[in-house]
Amino acid sequence: QVQLVESGGGSVQAGGTLRLTCAASGDPVWSKCMAWFRQAPGKEREGVAAMFFSSGNTYYPDSMEGRFTISGDNDKKMLYLQMNNLKPEDTGMYYCAARRTYGRGWSFASEYGDWGQGTQVTVSS
Repeated sequence: QVQLVESGGGSVQAGGTLRLTCAASGDPVWSKCMAWFRQAPGKEREGVAAMFFSSGNTYYPDSMEGRFTISGDNDKKMLYLQMNNLKPEDTGMYYCAARRTYGRGWSFASEYGDWGQGTQVTVSS
């Protein structure tokens, strides 16, 4: 089992920045591929970034428009999400997740078996 703890959320105005942090422990499965997802009220959980630690390869949906950057430190067991030029539509609960299966693609929540409790991000206009 993997334990994931997110932090760094908060309330900012549009155009602001936040840096989310996820601390991992437990089963080292987290060290292969991890991702950030978000969920707004009434909406499905959405993948915003993923990273393979061994290669450093990162993945984002086109909608992020280069505003978000995922990074990680394997030695420190940490995952980060730098969010710039935040928009009100970025509001939601942000979760980090450790990937367990590799059948459908990084943005499918069903590929991830371990989730943190989430950290709230609120962007006001």
